[in-house]
Amino acid sequence: MLRIFTETEYREDTVQMSEEEKILFRQVELQETVDRSDREELAKYNKEEYSIPEDDSWEEEAAVEAILFAMGDSVELSKLAAAIQRTPAQTQKAIDRLKVKYDDPHSGIKLLDLNGAYQLCTKKQYYENLIIIAKQPKKPALTDVVLETLSIIAYKQPVTKAQIESIRGVSSDHAVNKLMEYELVEEVGRLNVPGRPILFGTTERFLRYFGVDSTEHLPELSPVQIEDFRAEAEAEVMVDV
Repeated sequence: MLRIFTETEYREDTVQMSEEEKILFRQVELQETVDRSDREELAKYNKEEYSIPEDDSWEEEAAVEAILFAMGDSVELSKLAAAIQRTPAQTQKAIDRLKVKYDDPHSGIKLLDLNGAYQLCTKKQYYENLIIIAKQPKKPALTDVVLETLSIIAYKQPVTKAQIESIRGVSSDHAVNKLMEYELVEEVGRLNVPGRPILFGTTERFLRYFGVDSTEHLPELSPVQIEDFRAEAEAEVMVDV
């Protein structure tokens, strides 16, 4: 076994050291030099830059994070403000800081803004990792017919079933029922006309599913897409006949 020399031993016994022992000592000495250099470099940093802020803004951020994590569903800004006993403006600043934190590519969490309500969720790129643990969650099976009906509701909401069918040209009972089963569509009121038909609109789950924060940010439909919808409806009518 090789004997590791101290610096004093090295000066006194250099002549007695073998080449192998000299190489080993130089490696140890080099590592000590690197470690010392690192310590000196770290000492140059201003400690105040890494300290916790003297104000309690970090507590607001932590409180909002805890609430959103525990609730699971979205929480409105006013309710968050009441829960942490801060003004909506102060609460919004805490939320904005959390957004910056979660926008970091090293984070697997995302903070969603859903029409003024906020929710924590996992980033979609880690879906495949999640299903290994949680098993594959049930995802809505959006057929062309169901997706077409959903598009009409999303862009025309609030809309009645009769209005949907006038656009598609065929019965939409099955498609609307499926969308309500998937919690992508919900009843949002009734039209003030004889019979008071039900009005349908999209849900928060719809926003999460398609990755948008508001129906105002839905992409505009092109004339080609509109013609495709019309052609699919006409083809469906021919099949029913």
